[in-house]
Amino acid sequence: MDRQGRASCVVARAVRWLLIVGLGLLASGCAMLAPSPPQDQSNICEIFREQPEWYDYARDAQEQWGTPIATQMAFVQRESSFRSHVRPPRKRILGIFPGPRSSSARGYAQAQDPVWGEYQDDAGSLFARRTHMQDATDFIGWYNARTHRQLGISLHNPEHLYLAYHEGAGGYRRGSYRNKPRVRQAARQVGTLASRYQSQLAACEAEFRCRRFYQVWPFCRG
Repeated sequence: MDRQGRASCVVARAVRWLLIVGLGLLASGCAMLAPSPPQDQSNICEIFREQPEWYDYARDAQEQWGTPIATQMAFVQRESSFRSHVRPPRKRILGIFPGPRSSSARGYAQAQDPVWGEYQDDAGSLFARRTHMQDATDFIGWYNARTHRQLGISLHNPEHLYLAYHEGAGGYRRGSYRNKPRVRQAARQVGTLASRYQSQLAACEAEFRCRRFYQVWPFCRG
């Protein structure tokens, strides 16, 4: 290889390295700009006081798809603990080297690549992001509405909605969760948390409905 060829290879490697570093910095920067997880995740009123926009997003998803706000937030808490960029840990090769992740799940709702693609094709924008709460709540609403159509599970049954969310419609029909005690336990916890959130929200929702200067009673949403 002549001198010009070697120089071209060096430049190409440098460009690739800069692209990799740039993408890494961009990803970490987005994660740093994301909201911190709420301090008190056991109380939906405190969650919305820290992040009032989340109430707006969940309310919009409820109106669009029918899943109650409390159920949406219980799903997010269970899936990601309100961490926007969380992903499954990487497997270790020989106990040392980082290997592939166990799944493509990511974001607030831990949506995996195939079903996220279905959501974007069917209802979401191509610019929807799993790391944005507005898109995550809309995704959960869309998914549960589809579960209701396919399986007949009530939108007010968070425990079984979560079983179908975790196992998929086919897995739920086959009863795959019956041999998975951890999944059943997680679903029960989601049901309990959704019920608690619902009771809490009944006592504080009014402060989020009409908090903006243009949301004046009786014109703000009931």
